[in-house]
Amino acid sequence: MNSVRRFDGKVADYDRYRERYSPEILLPVLRERTGLTAAWKIADIGAGTGMLSDVFLANGNRVAAVEPNLEMRAACAALHTTPQLAITEGTAEQTGLADSSVDMVTAGRAMHWFEIDRAMEEFRRILKPDGWIAIIAFGRTEHGHEENEAFEMLLRQHSDDHADTHAGYTVYHRLSSYLPRDFFHQALISTMTLDWDGVHGYAMSLSASPTRAHRGYPAFERSLRDFFQHYSRDGKVILQTRYWINLGRFAPR
Repeated sequence: MNSVRRFDGKVADYDRYRERYSPEILLPVLRERTGLTAAWKIADIGAGTGMLSDVFLANGNRVAAVEPNLEMRAACAALHTTPQLAITEGTAEQTGLADSSVDMVTAGRAMHWFEIDRAMEEFRRILKPDGWIAIIAFGRTEHGHEENEAFEMLLRQHSDDHADTHAGYTVYHRLSSYLPRDFFHQALISTMTLDWDGVHGYAMSLSASPTRAHRGYPAFERSLRDFFQHYSRDGKVILQTRYWINLGRFAPR
């Protein structure tokens, strides 16, 4: 299954249970570090249901939400009626946007699905001179918290390829080499507290988990219930989360 189709059948869970980006956390950083104003046009690449786009809409920006998955685009359209948001079919490597047409390119929980070298060339093409790139990953941490590590192992055991679900995240460590000018990185650690419905819905929103129609789903749900029973306190499980904010600009050619 390629990266475009990995979230087929998962969009409702994705929209309901994934962590929301906070304008109150992100906008002050973006304004201070990049000079972001409401006049900027933003390209949100791999926009999904528009969660990161919402941060920029809250700032008054016009946003082009570029998303290759049909179900995600439909959900984004259903959730947004503002003329400030234009939803377009495209990929990070072929956005369909015009040359030098945006002030900032941003991506959220999608960068690890991109063909990074081709994507960066496309970002350079659509950015105005001296435009900014903001890569803002937000989700559970990989290491250092027992519940997170147990949850990761559960996903590996029940995914079709049994792969490390964070394996592609190495791309985030290399961003400074692509964006050497004015590069800024900040990590903000927090937590999310989930009841059973939240744990189950969050798990089902992830690309590695089996769908409800998958032959492996019953075993996956049993393991997930065992995880919840073992780690829950007063009916809640706490997972550690992290904002990983990366800002920068291309070197001149």
